[in-house]
Amino acid sequence: MPSSLPPFRRRKKFQCFLAYAILPAFLCAPPLAFAQAHTTIRFDASQPYSAPGPALYSEGSATSPLGSTLGVNSRYLTLDGKPWLPVMGEFHFSRYPRAEWEEELLKMKAAGVNIVSTYVIWIHHEEIKGQFDWTGQRDLRAFAELCAKHGLYLLPRIGPWDHAEVRNGGLPDWMIQQSPTRVNNPIYLASVRAWYGQIGEQLKGLLFKDGGPVLGIQLENEYSKRGPGAGQAHILELKKIAIASGLDVPLYVVTGWDDAVVPRGAVIPVYGGYPAAPWTRTTGPLPPQEVYAFRFASRVAANEDISASPSMNYHAGDSLPFLTAELGGGNEVTYHRRPVIAARDVAAMVPVMLGSGVNLYGTYMFQGGENPDGKLSTLEESQATGYPNDVPIKSYDFQAPLGEFGQERKSFRQLKVFNYFLNDFGGALAPMTVHPPQLVPHHANDLFTPRAAVRSRGTSGFIFFNNYVRGYAMPERRSTQFAIRLPGNASNTSSELLVPRHPIDLPAGSFFIWPFNLRLGSATLRYSTAQLFTQIENGGRTTVYFEALPGIAPQFAFGADGVRSVEAPGAATVRDGGVLYVSGLQPGMERYIRVVPRKGPPLRIVVLTAREAEHAWKVRIDGRDHLLITPQEIVPNSEAGTVRLLAEGSPEFRFTLLPPATGPLAANLKLRETTKTAEMASYTAEAQPRTVSLTYQLVHPAGVAPPVQFGPAAHGSQGVAEAPPAGPLPNAGQWTISIPRGSLAGVSNLYLTIDYQGDIARLTANQRLLDDNFYNGKPWTIGLKRFLHPDGSGRFRLSILPLRRDAPVYFELSQPAKFARNGQAVGVSSIRLVPEYSLNLGAAEAPDQIHLKQSNAQILRGIRLSSDSQAASR
Repeated sequence: MPSSLPPFRRRKKFQCFLAYAILPAFLCAPPLAFAQAHTTIRFDASQPYSAPGPALYSEGSATSPLGSTLGVNSRYLTLDGKPWLPVMGEFHFSRYPRAEWEEELLKMKAAGVNIVSTYVIWIHHEEIKGQFDWTGQRDLRAFAELCAKHGLYLLPRIGPWDHAEVRNGGLPDWMIQQSPTRVNNPIYLASVRAWYGQIGEQLKGLLFKDGGPVLGIQLENEYSKRGPGAGQAHILELKKIAIASGLDVPLYVVTGWDDAVVPRGAVIPVYGGYPAAPWTRTTGPLPPQEVYAFRFASRVAANEDISASPSMNYHAGDSLPFLTAELGGGNEVTYHRRPVIAARDVAAMVPVMLGSGVNLYGTYMFQGGENPDGKLSTLEESQATGYPNDVPIKSYDFQAPLGEFGQERKSFRQLKVFNYFLNDFGGALAPMTVHPPQLVPHHANDLFTPRAAVRSRGTSGFIFFNNYVRGYAMPERRSTQFAIRLPGNASNTSSELLVPRHPIDLPAGSFFIWPFNLRLGSATLRYSTAQLFTQIENGGRTTVYFEALPGIAPQFAFGADGVRSVEAPGAATVRDGGVLYVSGLQPGMERYIRVVPRKGPPLRIVVLTAREAEHAWKVRIDGRDHLLITPQEIVPNSEAGTVRLLAEGSPEFRFTLLPPATGPLAANLKLRETTKTAEMASYTAEAQPRTVSLTYQLVHPAGVAPPVQFGPAAHGSQGVAEAPPAGPLPNAGQWTISIPRGSLAGVSNLYLTIDYQGDIARLTANQRLLDDNFYNGKPWTIGLKRFLHPDGSGRFRLSILPLRRDAPVYFELSQPAKFARNGQAVGVSSIRLVPEYSLNLGAAEAPDQIHLKQSNAQILRGIRLSSDSQAASR
């Protein structure tokens, strides 16, 4: 029992929808009841641009040996003196097998992540006092070096207390038994010095000032304790210890929610928000989550009155940039609440947060994982250890964009669209100021008032719009137009820009970012009604890609004074009042707009369908940048100039490269070129199909599950439904699963997919728990490669505890559970193996290039051998 209990996790306030049934009626209510007539959403962005001032913050060493600099002002970060709006994704290295780190980091980089954030979880490294473990998947240094290898920055979150749904919030048992924690207690601080000292040694030589990837650290987490030895004095003491431990970095951050303690000038607060609230004590539907409403008055939550709680700190006009670390890439389920997170639940948050002024978009989690085996206990958060919730013992999948076993989910692709936008245009967005609309929703429950924001600098900027709220029907916004009052020129005081030219309908569930007065080369894009996506420079030519939004026809408007001509085959082009309008363009990778400016080279605009944009990835092959479009999962390695495609279930691959490679492609499978033009080349390939049979057998029928117990009260709240403890489940149904030798031949992985009903399921081998799952109506998928014998064989035991009809648990089931007469539901519909095939791509090399590489390799090998001999002689 902790002597210093952490605050109840209020950071993620949200709604869910149903308990124990199919989706309730209010979720499926037709939005036509809310349909509106003409809607003009007005903004006043006519004020003169206000340049950012100095930040109220003293950063650590922020210059690398090569002269690279990291800066911070009152509005945004800078990299080498230029505005920088980075994308950050959370990946807990100690919750993932070391052998698989690199592939997952490459996936994150492929999705536009620039910074990897990671908890360094104390109990994972010093479960037994004085016995530090930095080996295997606990090797922080090796993880940091991999980030450096692939050009990713790293932000370790070093606690001492993390939360992270881990046992004791990450504090070792011996620590909480030894003294009060999370205060300036001499015994506690002595242990913290040893802990931080170990981290300092792990990261020695890898800090930003050394030319390494570590650009910042987070101190503590969700810290709101006040009193003697607590509050600001404690955070300042932790920073002092970190610096003394060698952790001299540009950015020191703390979380800014939960009535947080934030010493001004010493640290920068980071914020967050989640699509669901599985920590909530109730088991019924919740109101709309605030993360889908713009945060104009507070950085903690939408439209909250911060005057009632000054410690909510740093409203939008303060002297520090609006940075985030925990915008939910999903949610971890709890035993008593089991939300199912859809891709749009995650992606719809992005325009809202960016439109609120966010200048670092941090996703938690971006990569799921699983708890390592403990030496003394299991390592999950639980009510038994005095915490508010029970979570799975092993699984920390989090329904993240990259799952517990590296599965690429739809949210991975949808987030990528926005991440690429930030990678390519974030430098322009970062300095822009926020403008709320004339009419702002009163609160997160207001589903009628349109939700929008503008960020601008001078006359250029972006429109941010969201008409999506998880679990609630939103109205179609009929005949809608954005009216933006912009600064004028010498002849007039202001001007009004209407976007689009004529009102259009904005569908229920839509969300987007539209540019206005955006410079594309020397041309000016007055506006577009398509999502700005990315751009590719190849062979001296620039192609700008947009995404066509479902239900919204793409329109483009160009300032005619800066354009010689606009060519758009199959579309209508109209000149009116000094503006060239393009409409009727059919989206697709083969269609384009060619813009010839009055100065500078021409550029191409391609409007991809939403599906094409989600399937499009930046890759580097033949020394040039390309866009590769494929429905398969992807692992590009830009440093090596290679791409790996992964196909689950089917051995067939297909992809399109825009523009085509300058020479032939090399692959481990036979490539068939199906289309070749000057703008693109399409290919197919097929691996040798593999059918791997498994056998499974019911060996112990399920008994009657006992009534669900409630956990003890925690944090001033009543206990909630308590998960069964670790160990055997006596009343569970038991199945054996056998996989034959050679199962991995010809495949890169095997996924075990279990379609079942029950309360909880656990997979074990030789009495060791491998993974577990709280039933939520979805099939349970397990990547087997890490669990199989080297010969590909495996024997597992599946245990499923029956689900009771009277269980006090909140579900979001698409279909109701099927209960037997005894009021219990348990059973297996199917267990199957899904093979994963791989296709490795790269540029084919000419024989003289291969010979040159071999010669260089021999020379380097001789130099290395000579150096080794000299070292040995010394």
